[in-house]
Amino acid sequence: MDKAPDAFRTISEVAEEISVPQHVLRFWESRFAQIRPMKRGGGRRYYRPDDVDLLRGVRHLLYGAGYTIRGVQRILREEGVAFVQSVWQAGSEAPPPEIDEDRAGDDDAPEAAPPSRERLIRVVSPTDTRREPTMTSSDSAEPLELVGGEERRKLQTVLDDLIDCRRLLEAALSETYADDGGARSGDI
Repeated sequence: MDKAPDAFRTISEVAEEISVPQHVLRFWESRFAQIRPMKRGGGRRYYRPDDVDLLRGVRHLLYGAGYTIRGVQRILREEGVAFVQSVWQAGSEAPPPEIDEDRAGDDDAPEAAPPSRERLIRVVSPTDTRREPTMTSSDSAEPLELVGGEERRKLQTVLDDLIDCRRLLEAALSETYADDGGARSGDI
């Protein structure tokens, strides 16, 4: 049974409709204050048609146009929700170009230095080893430059997003741990 175009949709319906996993939609809610589905008993989400259009726009900007989360936040701030709701449609106005500010670390520190090499190793490595694997050419002991320029920037953006995700997970786990009175139901 198909729903009317103006009917509310559940998170599973929206996830299927815009080809994004449900957990990504919940993550976007934490990053974009403009995404506010109606919540009913038990925290069940219901998305209005405007919410679905906004999610389509966010998806288009992130996956189609290659913006970062900070870039989409800037577009929402400067251009407004209505712009993002329509940006995914054919013939719509193109989004503004991404700027260096969109790639900054924290919002509070726009000129923050990139994380130290030691910090990156600790975050990426599940163990507490402080070694970083390197590739060297057979002719010398110098490390090979595996990625440069644009690829390095993209990888750094992904790493920054993963670090943010880890912080969210750690915060959620610490709340769960505190709620259980110290007894965990299961470790991740």
